[in-house]
Amino acid sequence: MRYRKSVLSAAIVTCLSFSAHAQEAAQGAQATDLDTIVVTGIRASLRQALDTKRDADAIVDVVTAEDVGKFPATNVAEAITIIPGVTIDKAFGQGEKVSILGTDPALNRTVLNGQTVASADWFITDQPGRTFNYSLLAPQLVSKVEVYKSPEAWLDEGSIGGTVNISTRKPLDLEGTTISGAVSYLYNDRIKSGDPSISALLGWKNQASNFGLIVSAQRSEENIRRDGIESYGTVTGKDYIDGAGGGGSINNLPIDWSLPADDEGNWQTKPASCQGGCADTLLANPDAVGPNSVSAHYFEQERKRDTLSLSLQFKPHDKLDIEFNALDVKAGYDNISHSMFAFNGNAYNGLMKMTDLTVDGGVITKADFQNALVVYDLINRQATVDTDSYDLKAKWNDERWFASVHAGTSKATGGTGRQVYGEFLNWSDYSYDISGKRSLTFHGNNPFLDPSAFQIDGGWAGASGSPDNSDWNPGWGGNIVFKPTVDKERYAQADFGIRLDSPVYQIRFGAKRREHETAQRMGGVSLASVAGYGDARASDFSPRPLPGNYLDGFSNTGDLSKRFTIDGWQLADYILGGNWLAPWQTMPEPSTFNDPSFAANTWTIKEDVTSAYLQADFSANRLRGNFGVRFVQTESDSMGWACTVNQSPCPATDYAATSTKKKYNNVLPNVNAAFDLNDQWVLRGSAAKVISRPNYGDMSSYLWLGDQTLTGGGGNPDLDPYESTNYDFSAEWYFSRNSILAATMFYKKVDNYILVTTREETHYNQNQSKDTVFNVSRPNNAGSADVKGVSLAFQTSLDSGFGLLANYTYAEAKADNGDFLPYNSKNQLNISPFFENDRWSARVTYSWRSKYYTNVDRGNYLVTDDYASLDASLNYKITDNLSLGLDGMNLLDSEYYSYAEVKGVANTDKLVRGAYRTGRRLMASLRFQF
Repeated sequence: MRYRKSVLSAAIVTCLSFSAHAQEAAQGAQATDLDTIVVTGIRASLRQALDTKRDADAIVDVVTAEDVGKFPATNVAEAITIIPGVTIDKAFGQGEKVSILGTDPALNRTVLNGQTVASADWFITDQPGRTFNYSLLAPQLVSKVEVYKSPEAWLDEGSIGGTVNISTRKPLDLEGTTISGAVSYLYNDRIKSGDPSISALLGWKNQASNFGLIVSAQRSEENIRRDGIESYGTVTGKDYIDGAGGGGSINNLPIDWSLPADDEGNWQTKPASCQGGCADTLLANPDAVGPNSVSAHYFEQERKRDTLSLSLQFKPHDKLDIEFNALDVKAGYDNISHSMFAFNGNAYNGLMKMTDLTVDGGVITKADFQNALVVYDLINRQATVDTDSYDLKAKWNDERWFASVHAGTSKATGGTGRQVYGEFLNWSDYSYDISGKRSLTFHGNNPFLDPSAFQIDGGWAGASGSPDNSDWNPGWGGNIVFKPTVDKERYAQADFGIRLDSPVYQIRFGAKRREHETAQRMGGVSLASVAGYGDARASDFSPRPLPGNYLDGFSNTGDLSKRFTIDGWQLADYILGGNWLAPWQTMPEPSTFNDPSFAANTWTIKEDVTSAYLQADFSANRLRGNFGVRFVQTESDSMGWACTVNQSPCPATDYAATSTKKKYNNVLPNVNAAFDLNDQWVLRGSAAKVISRPNYGDMSSYLWLGDQTLTGGGGNPDLDPYESTNYDFSAEWYFSRNSILAATMFYKKVDNYILVTTREETHYNQNQSKDTVFNVSRPNNAGSADVKGVSLAFQTSLDSGFGLLANYTYAEAKADNGDFLPYNSKNQLNISPFFENDRWSARVTYSWRSKYYTNVDRGNYLVTDDYASLDASLNYKITDNLSLGLDGMNLLDSEYYSYAEVKGVANTDKLVRGAYRTGRRLMASLRFQF
């Protein structure tokens, strides 16, 4: 193998660069040939990926079109998990957030053909960030996926963990007119039904091979059902002892309104509910922690995705290449969440109702309650994501120099267009047990089976005591909310390169301008329901039992698995139609300024980035690589709304726009070196200064508050960017044509690390109609952090048709204060054996990751427990143009389990926050290519 680059080979490779600045110029003539390989099987695709990795100067891993299209996957994120150090989060059963080498998904970048693609999220509680929504991108679009684990100067900054570049197909790489596609049917064994999808691609180029086009389209549908057990926070023994505003079970007892005041005008209180042994245990354990609720969770979603892409390529001259790419994705994520739960931690109807408890290892594992609150919440959400991207580039490639210009725009709109929330209440005797179970048991009638037992809160009477008079004090029946988001970017760049006959065979430099804007708008109105008019019962909305396999896979759940649900769309029609209004009420108009929390969740972040780079590529005998520097100037403006008067709640007319501006410069040097020790061994090293900017939501002035749990979360416009010094070293042994044994060590020293901390803040409480103290979690630059570890990879193919991919990654990530870093699993393992002959191919992929911390919510650190998944695929080649495939995903029906981690508590893993199962997915596909 020859590693010295000639001027001619460098020129050819530059022509094939995915981002117009000749990334693959450092990969040699063999890498150029790889781009013309027609991949026909697993072994060929793995060979192509290995050759690309071997010839790269940086530390790069690759998944080709064959793997992306034929892995058991419905989006690109699921297809790249076989790459060492890449993990995904599956909160809703599908891969949506990608972590690289132990870093938060927000600290990685995903680009399409080298450029940013605007992205939006569908779930209403998500704050817009820098993560990419992988559920939008169909695998059929992809030519290859490259994961850059070490940076180069030409590569856009913004990543600490790694950069994922997704390349789409190019028209002039086709052999001629191409028609390909697939018809699939996806079945979910928990739902007991399935959905079809279809994709098609038409590629054409003229006989002169200087003009071509590719048009592709895909329509996919998938229904998702998530069964689970939830809790919405934690409470302490002290909360039960003293209460949190509405009275406790021992002290600060609630008023007994059924009794008259005494002779001195003092209201009499109810007796303490926790007495005797209950009081002894509770008073001895004031710091013990328990769940504030135990919920039977049922989530339904219909996902629809329509994707249309267009690629044009024109070469009017041998040295000029012009490309235009367009992508349009329209996706729907309508969903209904049915939560039926015992609200034992409610400040006004739970904390004063405890009658017995058991404490084990600092956790209130069992507790009994008398006449305590039970709630049924149904939330109907209409959510969409619409993404459009347009990209134009032109490259002139001469033997001694090259130049390129690149410009484009990308826009995504998404979020929840409308949420309709209805809440029904009941009071019952019950007990929970999380000692080794996750159960709820009712004593007496089970309201989970009685729709007539749940009723919307209608408030209480005024002086007249009659609902026919307008002095009635209304209750809280739910809300109507909208929360749309927009994310958009414009960019333009120019790149130049000069080729030399010397060890430094190429000098390249360029400049780029990116103008980004992310905005979120929130508004709504609460339902002021009146008894006798708006206090409907759940039985009014076509109640029905849940499917017989509800909570299958969970054990010891008690009465949680025995429950009903109602027609969510019928409830939405009732609320939106104003059928809940009393005669003197008018239909309220949802508005941003109806509530302080809506105004606080309305914000815009503008961010302009100007950058320039200089990079030298070198090759001398067996040593090759590059070194360079990138200069970046970032200007941001965080805009929101604030009240201008000292009044709670703030009048809608007294809000004013606010603005927090920041400007900072970063100089980012880096060096990559690869030494070809012999024909089998490659040693690599990399050192770089990198940055990653805060999430847009974290930079904003947003604020959400839980009026009943007295918790909340918010943003921080004063955040500084993460800054990191990264070191990587790898040794790769290519012991046969399609085999590798490799080890990579990495170390990242991160400054200005952003961690979420919880502090007390005073805000207006809409539920209590007064200012109260909330525990609010906000992001802050918390100091330094270290991410370090090692990644091991093995791959081989045998002549018998069998082969194996396996990798293991160890990553330790901690802040200097001892806190763990989000989304870092200390251990990760992938094993993927395969078989292939002329007709058949089969593959099994097992993935496992250890537990990882995700975020701070309601004052608790949330941890997702270790997670294993098993996927498999079987393909049969019917003819040269037709094949049949069967894919199985989540074959273990693995449980996604998260819990609240409380420092100093031994059994903290018992504090369930969410335990979910989404079902096994089986997909049959008929693929064609002509």
